[in-house]
Amino acid sequence: MRRSFLFCWSSLLGIAVMLAGVNAHATTVIDTLERIEKTGTLRVGYGDTAPFSYEDQQGNVVGYSIDICQRLAQRLATQLRLPSLDIVYVPRTPSNRVQLLNSGDIDIECNASTNTQERRQSAQFALSHFFVSVRYVALKTSDFTTLEDLAGRSVSVARGTVNVSQINQVNRERQLNLSVVPVETLQEAFDLVADGRVAAFAMDDILLSTMIAESDHPDAYALSEEAISKTEPLGFMVRLGDNDFAEHVNGALKEIYTSSEMPLIYQRWFQQPLPGKGITLNVAMSDALAEHFIAPHNVPLD
Repeated sequence: MRRSFLFCWSSLLGIAVMLAGVNAHATTVIDTLERIEKTGTLRVGYGDTAPFSYEDQQGNVVGYSIDICQRLAQRLATQLRLPSLDIVYVPRTPSNRVQLLNSGDIDIECNASTNTQERRQSAQFALSHFFVSVRYVALKTSDFTTLEDLAGRSVSVARGTVNVSQINQVNRERQLNLSVVPVETLQEAFDLVADGRVAAFAMDDILLSTMIAESDHPDAYALSEEAISKTEPLGFMVRLGDNDFAEHVNGALKEIYTSSEMPLIYQRWFQQPLPGKGITLNVAMSDALAEHFIAPHNVPLD
């Protein structure tokens, strides 16, 4: 009996030690600066979300966010006294971006993630590089302009975006009786509207404007007049707890945002033809963003 008890106790102890080791490994913070110095590479996550990040016709990763992150890499190399810092581009989706950060597959997500209180539980945000409002796109023939116009209808959203919780919240608050249809990608969500399978697709207004402009029939769509959300900041995400890296990133971004080249970067992606897209957004820099670039701060708007 005593031998059996000791065996059971030692087995339980061994399992506890093993689980503790697994848990410790899972919560170990990756020292990005140390890894950058050793490898000379920065792992950048990008998406299929023009004008922020996308692949052009030659397969090059380009975009507004990418331009900024390329300059960020140059400044990090200077800060760390490296001869150079190569960028490794890693594709990510709205649903796996935080997972790729935590696993170390990417060091920074250079796209356009909304900086919200809920999302800051999973990742740190660098200084914002754009501000958006969330609206919906619908077929122009539907003549939908307000949220009440969607009452009792279906709305698509992309999984992993804050738009899922936003549309669910407004659905409850206004008792709209919406049917929310989550899908994996932005294009899938847009295609559901194009095919008439849902009434609308809720997303950041600038991304919807881009998707409308590059669709086969831009005149067939209309953005809602009513916004689903207040103005929200977009930013680059880095790992929670990776504070030294985040500090270096924000220091470099301050230099970039306050430099004379920042207005030129903006103009290239929002007021000139998009490479490989054949469209021009013609979106002027908002007063809020212009003021932010004069004195960048890390105070989210929620």
